[in-house]
Amino acid sequence: MKFSIISLGVVAAAVLSVSAALAAGVGNVAEQGVSPDFNPTLAAAYCVQTGGAVETRTAWYGTNGPNPLKLAGDRSFCRYKAHDGSRIHLLLDTLYTQQPTLAAVAYYAKVPIGQCGGNPASCYCTLLGGSDQFGGTTGAGGGWVNLGTVDQTLEACIFPDLSSIDSWGLTYHSAGIIRGTDLSKVLRFKNPFAKTR
Repeated sequence: MKFSIISLGVVAAAVLSVSAALAAGVGNVAEQGVSPDFNPTLAAAYCVQTGGAVETRTAWYGTNGPNPLKLAGDRSFCRYKAHDGSRIHLLLDTLYTQQPTLAAVAYYAKVPIGQCGGNPASCYCTLLGGSDQFGGTTGAGGGWVNLGTVDQTLEACIFPDLSSIDSWGLTYHSAGIIRGTDLSKVLRFKNPFAKTR
């Protein structure tokens, strides 16, 4: 993959501006009176209430080959589908928390995509500091699988804080294209950049 110095500089600037916003009190949990505890039942109900559907997905490795390997771990995602058929997925805890997550901040920041080789969504995820790769760049493939769905293998961009939004949804949003739904209307953590734009 080729990364441009300009795009890395933009990412660094976005990270610094987010850090400054958080230090200034944006998303201060104590001020909002939010419990830090995650409640999966309430999160699933919130997903449905806001027009989404809950999907339980399992991690798989080697989905590009004839003998994929099911890995340990299931995660619950909220899938939003638009009238045009486009979709966006995010982890229930990323959707439901009122605290900042790296996935939500990446969505709101709309950092320009930059220059990379290969899969543009996977590359963009990496530029933002996340990963959606199972097995690195070997080409073996993998992802969060839900058999029988349109997005059978989901490329979910997972960040170091374990928050996640699908890589293609993040990539399209960086260009101003909404897939599934505008997450700014359903994420409980509100846009820290809204006042500065």
